[in-house]
Amino acid sequence: MTLNKSVTFGGVALGDELPKCHVPITTTLITAGAIATRDYFPGHHDKDAAQALGSPHVFMNILTTSALVQRYVEDWAGPACRFVDMQIKLGVPNYPGDEMVFSGEITAVDEDKQQIEVTLKGKNSMGNHVNGSVLLRLPLQ
Repeated sequence: MTLNKSVTFGGVALGDELPKCHVPITTTLITAGAIATRDYFPGHHDKDAAQALGSPHVFMNILTTSALVQRYVEDWAGPACRFVDMQIKLGVPNYPGDEMVFSGEITAVDEDKQQIEVTLKGKNSMGNHVNGSVLLRLPLQ
């Protein structure tokens, strides 16, 4: 996915789909995300500790997932968008060696507030890793 200059409020419509975004899930992404968010739970950076917990490998934390959701939407909407709200729910874990594919759709348009709602999901080989919605304010032009 390439960064848009900016999506404008008048340039979107209910039902528009966002382009898909493929995110390779690597050990580096998982551990760096955990460290960057100061989440030192061993399951996010120590494979032996994760396996002792019954996990096959280290697994992604919710803060890294949140950041990837924000990146996905901002890459589409551009730097002039403003997040009003973000609601996400985790599903299956993200493990190294897999790929998460984001997809999204505009599911609400509020003309009075110049806001849209994007409903999205990030899916890996086991199913949905994350489902949710983002409420955005877009520029008029």
